[in-house]
Amino acid sequence: MTIGMLEVSLLDARGLQDTDFLGRIDPYVVIQYKNQERKSSVARGDGGSPVWNEKFTFRVEYPGGEGQYKLVLKIMDKDTFSADDFLGQASIYLEDLLALGVENGKAELHPCKYRVVQTDQTYCGEIRVGINFTPKVKEEKDEIQVGGWRESDY
Repeated sequence: MTIGMLEVSLLDARGLQDTDFLGRIDPYVVIQYKNQERKSSVARGDGGSPVWNEKFTFRVEYPGGEGQYKLVLKIMDKDTFSADDFLGQASIYLEDLLALGVENGKAELHPCKYRVVQTDQTYCGEIRVGINFTPKVKEEKDEIQVGGWRESDY
């Protein structure tokens, strides 16, 4: 099993539907990978075309136990006096990226657009994300072991 770091670059979104009656939406993104969750800042007043330019890191094990290598980006609208509204979500499947990273020592998905869909799978905009995966390099041991004994100067 390989352990590494997944870096998610959350850039921006376009075409998000306005759910607020008064004013503009204040979107933020909840990024989930397995049991890990990160939350972006709120893009206040940006409406349906927010810009974040933020990076998030996740600890990744490949191959892992469950085999679900999916990054889920839930886009929410921050509301002050009521519960936050769900605007849509995008899913990015990472198994091929992780396998390539283990094989080559690093793998990257350049920033590109992903479809944002609502719960009924209708299109409601797009989000731009870039992803890097870097496996952790195993540390070399300084001591040389010979036949189970450590070689020393004594």
